[in-house]
Parts: sequence; C-alpha cells; structure tokens
Amino acid sequence: HGCSSSGTCFCSNMNYLLYLLFWIVCDLTTQTGAISFLLEPDSRKCIREEVHKDVLVVGEYELEVSHFQKTDIEVIDSKGHTLFRKEDVSQGKFAFTTEDYEIFDVCFRTATIAAGGNEVTRSATLELKHGVEAKNYEDIGKAEKLKPMELELRRLEDLAESIVNDFAYMRAREEEMRDTNESTNTRVLYFSIFSMGCLLFLAAWQIIYLKRFFKAKKLIE
Repeated sequence: HGCSSSGTCFCSNMNYLLYLLFWIVCDLTTQTGAISFLLEPDSRKCIREEVHKDVLVVGEYELEVSHFQKTDIEVIDSKGHTLFRKEDVSQGKFAFTTEDYEIFDVCFRTATIAAGGNEVTRSATLELKHGVEAKNYEDIGKAEKLKPMELELRRLEDLAESIVNDFAYMRAREEEMRDTNESTNTRVLYFSIFSMGCLLFLAAWQIIYLKRFFKAKKLIE
C-alpha cells in the first residue's frame, strides 16, 4: 500500500526500526537462566516450551546424585513424537531442530530403586536455549576461521534475522486473527439477518392467523 505522505512513511519506518532496535538490545542484555526444581519420588514432572519453525533447541540438564532413585528423561512434541529419550540420567545435553511451530515437553520420570528412596526428593536443573543463543559461535568461528569482529557481526546478523522472523510470525498471526474476526463478524451478520427474517415471518404469520381466526368467529368483518 502507498503512503499518503512522505512524513507518514518516514514515521512508519522509524517506528519499525525503533522496535527492531529495542528487541536487539533486549536480546543482547538478556541472559538465559537455568530452571531449578525438585523431583518427587515415583513421579513425573514436565517443563513445557514453545518455539517457532526451523529453530535449533539445545537443552542441558543436571540432577542431584542419588543411589535410591533413577530418573529417565524424555522430550515429547505436541503430536506425541519422542524427540529425545535417555534412561537413568544424572547430567547431559540434547538438541533438535523444529520442523514446524511446536510446543514440546521435557519430562523427568523418577522411580525408587532402593529402600528409603520413596522419602527422598531429588533436585534438578534444566537450561533450554533456542535460536541464536543455542548456537556455539566459538566452534563456528574456528570452523570458518573468522576474526573476532567478523564472528560478532555474524552473531548480530543471526540475531537480527531471528528478530525479523519473529516480527514476520507476529504479523502473520495478527493477519490470521483479523481474518478470523472478519469471518466471525460476517457469520454473525448473516445469522442476525436470518434471525430477523424468521421473526418477521413469524410476526406476519401470526397476524394472518389471528385475522382469519377473528373472521371465523365473526368478531371482525
């Protein structure tokens, strides 16, 4: 769509650039923290995360050492597919790339294997990284023989691309919601017109029926 004036175009572009700069600064200043929690004996605990399409996800977990319990880990997507599974874990990593917008669960299942284990809770930590923060830029720099400045520019380029993709996703979601609202409004309008037509038909039928009834009773001519 064209702009009504150059000032309007300039303001629109400036707003977009300001939003982009804001998200870049936020991502640069945000540090990913690990989640700490307790695992009850003979129980299952899941951590849920959602990511966009074609995004690298890396997870790192560590559990308190226990000789009374064993804990299995499993990563499951929203369709029930197992993305990662390992039995009797204490620490480790997993990684996968999403094929579509996905909601996945990282589940820990704890079972008692020795006497007294049902009275012990086991502490655990889980750190999930996805997108730019999941990439190991040190390995990329070594593999491609990049200088520190070139490596930092690569990271900023990937970060900017990730933010643009996020904006594109939000815009697509906004358009989808707007189309849904417009479709709902159209259906409500048609239903209202249909309801009004039914009411008018019933009113006309009632008038005709009463008129015939009164004529049959010779109450009116």
